[in-house]
Parts: sequence; structure tokens; C-alpha cells
Amino acid sequence: MQELSDRILPEGQPSEASGLADADQRSLLRLIFVVTALTMVFFCMLQALEGHYLLAAFELAASCALFWAAWQVSGARNVVRWVYIYLIPLFGFLIYIVSMPDASATAFVWIYLVPILSYLLLGRKAGFVLAAPVMTLTALAYMLRFGVPETPVGWIDLGNALLCGLLVLVFVHLYEGRRAAAQRALQSMAETDALTGVANRGHFQAHLDRSVRESTRTHAPFVLVVLDVDLFKEVNDRWGHDAGDAALRHICDCLAERLRATDFIGRLGGEEFGIVLGNTDTDAAIHLVEDLRNRIASNRLEHERHSITLSATFGLAEWPVDGNSPGALYRSADRRLYRGKAKGRNLLIARDEI
Repeated sequence: MQELSDRILPEGQPSEASGLADADQRSLLRLIFVVTALTMVFFCMLQALEGHYLLAAFELAASCALFWAAWQVSGARNVVRWVYIYLIPLFGFLIYIVSMPDASATAFVWIYLVPILSYLLLGRKAGFVLAAPVMTLTALAYMLRFGVPETPVGWIDLGNALLCGLLVLVFVHLYEGRRAAAQRALQSMAETDALTGVANRGHFQAHLDRSVRESTRTHAPFVLVVLDVDLFKEVNDRWGHDAGDAALRHICDCLAERLRATDFIGRLGGEEFGIVLGNTDTDAAIHLVEDLRNRIASNRLEHERHSITLSATFGLAEWPVDGNSPGALYRSADRRLYRGKAKGRNLLIARDEI
């Protein structure tokens, strides 16, 4: 069943390498852009009052760029690139502020935002790779500016700053690992059929919608397969619902043995399943689905000393030949499925009769 769980990990699901899910990442990044822009406008005014006009002009230009980025990030194709475009200049600017001869001695406190932003926007691994060097460079810049402490009080001040920064980095690292694992578990529970381990109906529908959008852009065909287990009610009535549950899991195991890594399977409800065969036309799909049908029919389910024969009927629909929308594809595949049921079951129907 682990193979099935691996097969249905959704596109866009958060991973340890990417931090938040895509929609959450965009929303948070937009908020950070706006807050940072407003903060820089405030400091721009302070710098102007102090006569630092060049720095004030830079901060004003940066704030305008951030307001524009907040407006654009929702539709950005590669949001991670935007994260780096924001974080690297920001962190470089913070290091510069700390090392300025006439900067406030408390300016270094902004560095404690480095691990928080890095881990939240990039995830555990990439966040550490970015945050650790930046915090190390900041510590070196701070010591170059103020020198090595010569009194116990100076060492206490430096120790407090370094230890606090280290603890923030460690705590954020541990928290992000736990948060990401918990979010992945919740996401999997929300998108997985608990009985069979394949995608549930909502997750499968979302994948089918994405497949239509991607194929509309790339013009690559794909095939929707709808299958229904034959005489499933008789399995439940004769051997019990435990046998029926085992039969559904057995069907999924048979499918997983033959499906490709690019294929996607989901349970649509009851004993009905759907499969999306990516970058495939009807002719190629027929050979694959016939193999699936034969596997199910030839692999008997062994359940509590009973040997149970199973079979399934399949209906196929190809994008865009049989429909340009998810609904049209499903109706076409479902119509062929039920024609196969009417013709005796344990059949594959790939085209309409002429």
C-alpha cells in the first residue's frame, strides 16, 4: 500500500524542500512584501530627516519595487525564484546595515528574522543553507565593527547576541521539520482514500482538471480511464464486507503493479475508480488497460481461506478527441463503461460504436 501512497502525492503538496504549500507561500510572500515595503517607507523618512538622502532614495525605490512585487506574485510561475529575489538582497542589506560605522548598535536584531523568513518560505533544507551563512557573516561583520570584547561585560553582550541567534536558528529548524511533517500528514489524509490508499474523489478531480489545463497548453494527449468492479455487491453479500474491502485493496494492488509513475489513480466512490494516463493516446492506452484487466481477472483474491475471482469493466476517453473538459471526458468514459457492463462485463470499451 506504500507504493500507492507514493503514487498519489499531489502536485503542489508541501515538501520539506519547499516549505509551505504553493497557495500559502504566495499569500505569505505577498503579505511580507507589503509589510517590508511599509517598513522601508518609514525608515526612508527617518533617513531623510537624518540627511542620508542616498540611502533614503534607495529605500524608497526598494519599497516601490516591493509594492509592485506584491501585486505580481499571485500569478508568478516560479514563486521560489521570487523568494530568493526578495531574501538575498534583503539579507545582504541587513549585513550592510550591521557593518555600517554609524549604524545603531541595535540594528543587528533584524538578523533574527533571517532564519524565520528562510525556513518559512523555503523549507528546512534550503532555509538552513541560506540562513546559516547569512547569520555567520553577520556575526563576523558585527565583530569587525565593534572588535573583540575586552571586558567581561562586552563578552556578555556578545554572548547574548550570538547565543540568542543560535537558539533561534535551532528552534526554527526543529519546528519547521515538525510543522512540515504534520502538514504533509494532514494533506495526505485530506486527499487519500482511507480504505485503498489511492487518491480520493476530490483529489482525483483536481488532478484531472490540472491535466486538462496542462494538455491545453502543451497539446499532449492523455486518456481518462473509468473502471467499475464487476458484481461487487455479490462479493459483499456472499463473503461479507471485509471481503469487499479486501477486494478493493486487491484491485488497487493489481493496478499499481502495472501503472507507470506518470499515471494517477483515484477512487471515485464505491467500487468505481478513475485513472489518468498522461501523455498517452487511445491506441497506447488500450494495450496498457487490457493488461490491467487481465491482471485483475487472473489474480484471485485469497481472503480467509476463500479464493475469490474478481473482474472489472473499463471505459476510456481521450483528450481532446472525446472531450475538451473534465466533465465531457468523464461522461464519455462512463458511457463506454456501462456499454461494457451491458455486453457482459470484464471488458474494455475504448470507442463508441459507429
